[in-house]
Amino acid sequence: MNLFSIEARRDPYPLYRQLRERTPVLHVPGPNLWIVLRHAAVKRVLTDHEAFSSNVSALHGHDFAWLLFMDPPRHTKLRAIISKPFTSRAIAALEPRIRELSRQLLDAAVARGQLDLVADYATPLPLMVIAELLGFPVADWRELARWSETIVALGNTISGTGAAEAAAAFRAADAEMTDYFGRLVRERRARPTSDLLARLVAAEVDGERLDDGELVRFCQLLLAAGTETTTNLIDNAVIALLEHSDQLAQLRADASRIPAALEEVLRHRTPVQAMFRATRREVTLDGVALPERAFVIAAIGCANRDPDAFGDAERFDIAREPNAHLAFGHGIHFCLGAPLSRLEGRIALTDLLARFASLELVEPAWPPRSSFHVLGPASLPLRFTLARAR
Repeated sequence: MNLFSIEARRDPYPLYRQLRERTPVLHVPGPNLWIVLRHAAVKRVLTDHEAFSSNVSALHGHDFAWLLFMDPPRHTKLRAIISKPFTSRAIAALEPRIRELSRQLLDAAVARGQLDLVADYATPLPLMVIAELLGFPVADWRELARWSETIVALGNTISGTGAAEAAAAFRAADAEMTDYFGRLVRERRARPTSDLLARLVAAEVDGERLDDGELVRFCQLLLAAGTETTTNLIDNAVIALLEHSDQLAQLRADASRIPAALEEVLRHRTPVQAMFRATRREVTLDGVALPERAFVIAAIGCANRDPDAFGDAERFDIAREPNAHLAFGHGIHFCLGAPLSRLEGRIALTDLLARFASLELVEPAWPPRSSFHVLGPASLPLRFTLARAR
């Protein structure tokens, strides 16, 4: 089994254990990757931007101009501009609308008598939230979902499999997104509104504002990064709880445990399994020398079950404390949307447990997502019984 197989995309953790015991840093000669497996080393890769560059696209002659792939000082200035509208107050203000969207989606599933958690709930909910946050029509969420999938699929080019197809699909989607997002940016410049996109258009640091191209790229990044983690967090939470009925019973008995349970899902079934870096110079990690300009995969999913960092690391424990997982990254690139993802996850799990007295997988061997660096199901049909009306 290898990291890019279907089996590993469904459950990479047995392979992670084998690799972590064999070596702290795995070199894959074919695509020439260096995979960092242990918690302390992964944390260093994510934190030490003097040794590890985020601009991995430059290794392949590309420049996606996304914040995710930028280093200081440019990253510092752009993040300062983009962070301004992402205040805790602004995120908290979204809660009533997220609850409304959540219940509308569940109402529709109950009316149909069937629920595919991925297609009917976990995918549309964060996309609708992002659409409303930016000021896009909520009805466009399916188009946004298609573009998000295309962006995430770019990660598959690392394995060397389907690289040309993924790149071609992104080029086509990029043209569509540039037209769609660019039009909305121009509308906000001409007629300012109160949504996030309008605030980003107006935000500035030291007299500098984002230009149209930078705004389009941020919309693309927010579309993918702002939905992938949340979609897979919701799906993985349900899978983990159905696999651990004792933990599910504890959560049903005490809903105040939901925030801590979500943190354990983020650790135990990390939604985004890897982040990418490039070495600026030769670097030694855990006794392994990585050459300059090496393509580095920080295996966050593996690090989050490192027994050197977590007691009884393979156990799913919703009461785990402390829980220093790396699911949202670390350092200057820590996920800007983490508070929003946690809020959506809390609302989703609260509503699912309140609405359904029982949930059951229709097929235990669910199909995994196609991208190797995200963990979650491509579909997850569930049988359900309704809770009694309160």
